[in-house]
Amino acid sequence: MISRGGEKKVMKKILSVALSTAMAFSMFASVAFGQTGLTDVNAQYNYLKDKGIFSGFPDGQAHLDRQMTRAEFAKVITKTLGLKEVEGVYSFKDKNYGEKHWAAPYVEAVYAAGIMEGVNSTKKIFGVSNPVTIQEMATVLVRALDLEVPTETNNSATTWAKGYVQAAINAGLVDANANFQSNATRELLVGAAYAVDQELSLSVESYTVSEAGKVVEFKMTDGETVKVTLDKALEANKETEVKFTYQEKEFTEKVTYVVTSATKVEGASANNLKQVVVNFDGEVDEETAEEVTNYSFSKTIDSAVLSADKKSVVLSLKGENLSDTNKLENQKAIKIKVDGVKNADKSKTFSEEVTFTPVDVTIPEVEEVTGLGTKAFQVEFSEPVDRATAISTANYKIDGKSIAGSVEYVNSSTVIVTTELATGDHKLTVNGVKDFAGFVVTPVSYDFTVAVDTEAPTVVTSKSSDLTKVEIEFNEPLRSVGKVYNGVSSKTGTVTRSGNKVTVVFTKENALAVNENTIVIEGATDYSGNSANREVKITPTLDTARPEVTSLTTSVKDNGDISIKVKYSETVNYATNKDNYTIKDKDGKVVTGNGLDSAGHPVREVALSADKTEATITLSSTFKQGTYTLAVAGVQDNAYVPNTILPYTGTFEVGDTTTPELKTAWVEEGTPNTNGARDVSFYLTYNKEMATDGSGSVLERTKYNVKWTAASSTYEALPTNATVEAVTADTVKITVPSTTKQVSANGAELRVTLVADKAGNYAYKNNGYVGYVVVKPSSAVQATVANAVSNTKIAVEFDANLSSIDANDFAIKNTVTGDTYEVSYDGKTSDAYNFVLRGDKVLPADASNYAFVVDATEPNSATEFGVKVQTGFTINLTDKIAPAIISENPLKVTGTGTSYEARVTFDEAIAAVSGTNVVSASVTGVTVSNVQYSASGKDLVVTFTTDKALTTDSVVTIELNSSNESSKVIKDTTKGNAAKAFSTSVVFK
Repeated sequence: MISRGGEKKVMKKILSVALSTAMAFSMFASVAFGQTGLTDVNAQYNYLKDKGIFSGFPDGQAHLDRQMTRAEFAKVITKTLGLKEVEGVYSFKDKNYGEKHWAAPYVEAVYAAGIMEGVNSTKKIFGVSNPVTIQEMATVLVRALDLEVPTETNNSATTWAKGYVQAAINAGLVDANANFQSNATRELLVGAAYAVDQELSLSVESYTVSEAGKVVEFKMTDGETVKVTLDKALEANKETEVKFTYQEKEFTEKVTYVVTSATKVEGASANNLKQVVVNFDGEVDEETAEEVTNYSFSKTIDSAVLSADKKSVVLSLKGENLSDTNKLENQKAIKIKVDGVKNADKSKTFSEEVTFTPVDVTIPEVEEVTGLGTKAFQVEFSEPVDRATAISTANYKIDGKSIAGSVEYVNSSTVIVTTELATGDHKLTVNGVKDFAGFVVTPVSYDFTVAVDTEAPTVVTSKSSDLTKVEIEFNEPLRSVGKVYNGVSSKTGTVTRSGNKVTVVFTKENALAVNENTIVIEGATDYSGNSANREVKITPTLDTARPEVTSLTTSVKDNGDISIKVKYSETVNYATNKDNYTIKDKDGKVVTGNGLDSAGHPVREVALSADKTEATITLSSTFKQGTYTLAVAGVQDNAYVPNTILPYTGTFEVGDTTTPELKTAWVEEGTPNTNGARDVSFYLTYNKEMATDGSGSVLERTKYNVKWTAASSTYEALPTNATVEAVTADTVKITVPSTTKQVSANGAELRVTLVADKAGNYAYKNNGYVGYVVVKPSSAVQATVANAVSNTKIAVEFDANLSSIDANDFAIKNTVTGDTYEVSYDGKTSDAYNFVLRGDKVLPADASNYAFVVDATEPNSATEFGVKVQTGFTINLTDKIAPAIISENPLKVTGTGTSYEARVTFDEAIAAVSGTNVVSASVTGVTVSNVQYSASGKDLVVTFTTDKALTTDSVVTIELNSSNESSKVIKDTTKGNAAKAFSTSVVFK
């Protein structure tokens, strides 16, 4: 109900809409209102008439061109706004107005709501028979909208209405040139009433949810559709309020994103120690849900069975005896990974890990006993039971008597007892049978009935999802099955039987046809001895699902190599073909070297798991940290008609995998007191930034032991008052306060255990996580490694990190001639400080006769602690210069007919391992085959055969691909440095 008070604002909005629509019909100013319902005024009239808002004339016509009385207008407003009709009150004295006047309830309703007043308030005349004028309509609207009535007016309305009309004009609701004294037609009022009705009755007719719950489209009663994009996707199958605004009206609708296909793994549980139930929030695909390899945890899974509602999977563990270790540990949390299961519509493949805690506190029970004729009965337990106790006939009694017979362990929760039984009712007592928590079955009696069975087993259902496998279900458990064959007796299959189910696997030679097949089961025998041959017609449903990559993970092996595991959705073929995998960097460029050939394919063999669902690619430990993509193609499944994987590209990260270690340690001693005690500080610098919290923290005092002197053989724990602090990201300071212990520099040692870098890599993994470092005085820094990595570049490692470097402190010296070469500093990479020779100086291919020296008498290069490099220090260069082909005429080709030899000359002697594909030969316009290569001194000798003789314009190209950098097929003879990749060409002469 709309009253004079609090509901007036609603009325204002509604009447504003009414006026807006009315303007579109007549002389009112045009204000848009977005209705897309009925547009024909006659249709609008009929709609309003059906709702009782408008009434027709006795002749059945609408007469929309006629005028409308104020009484009729009062009814329209009352009905349209849903005002409560007022009975028994008669505020006006119009002729014949009163209890029997048809319009009285409507007049009183609009009067009570403050929407309409009388035409003569003194005489209490409403003017029920008076026509409604435009100025009256404007007045009603201004009052309803509570617009400010101005004192200055400029319009042609009647004096009493000038202020209201001016307010309407100022508000843009009415045309200043309208004839305000003219009467409003029924047509005009129909349009206004219809617009108001539609605004009031505008609601949501229906909705649809799309884009995985992110978008909701509401269909409105006016025929329009409102699309709402949510900030957060709706949770599946949960009622949620969605708010939106339409036609300046706010809507709050309760929406349920109904999803039958699962969207997530809800969790896992176990109420016994041999089965895990994995729950999904919706239905999942049967084939992938029952694939054992799609689940992994620390136990071995035997089978996966999807529930009838397709929302949960029961995983049964291998092992039948209580003594088996392959069972869950009661009330101890464990993780399980679901990787490769698809939801029912196959729009999502799950790769999720959940943690659950098995809780087995329930005594096992017998759930059902079924007579299988007069010679056997079947017992089903409430949970898996121990085979040893379940097959003991001593644990079963019939009618209080021991049985003579045998027990077959059909599966972990079902046994079939074979014994002679009389027809009629019996009581079974089971005692001594244990579950896998060691609980013994409740020793109570179970009733069952035995009847004579004279019918042989019959087939209930059969199916085949591939041409080599058939699953057949019978109406009762089978004791035995003869052979099963496909059409003709020679096309037999391998038969496995479990209860009433038979699985037959055919070889590809005996496989089913794609159309209807006749499968013959010979000797299907039940436990009463009834036997028959059965036939079943099967039209296979071909496996057309392509294999997919369900997950891509990386890890670091103990030797530092990078392992990339590619998990497939099913068993696959050709997953070990190295050419099926290509690795690129984040910019899409093929990555070469460090375990990859020139095309980005793995150099090492790709390993396939025993279940053929996971391939492992191994890359070198020197593979650079960063983001990469792996492209997979050409892999097929094991279907009779193989399905090939669609090209897949996944992203993987190679993190910081280098192992931390101690670079150096030095000692500083404080000033002794009168007792000879002083503070002793050990500084330990690692080769990278180290962890300062967590299990690998370098700040734990108990991780350090000290051997104070060279003569000592004991590593002592640090005293409890010792402190360990990080002075830089890679250096810690251990302070032993006020000690009289004598320490010998260059003889004392520190032992460190279980420390890790910031990436979590532990130091000294291959040495029990224990490392040692000799303590030296803090007098000077020395170089530990100096590698000549090219003819002009030297990479130097120091036993401490230098924070300032002056290239003038260093030089390269020929240890034979005494010549020295000046160097420039070229920045730091990893642990190495790089220096390059100045000017045109170059090192020979074999740089073993050269040394890196500190030739400054007062060097400036120092650590952040001010410790400078040791003047006069010398270290011989280690030759790491890759052999390279000479710059002048490196390639010469000889030969005639179809046999040729190419010689590529290097700058030093080389060795070659023949029989690989790192060396290739090509000739323009000619087909090359039988490429062989060997080394001879400084020459790489390549022989090849062509399909026709070379001409004087034939261009011969010899290439060494970049995979040689890691495989070292071609290397120098002195240091084993891999040759640089090259491509060199020459015109045959």
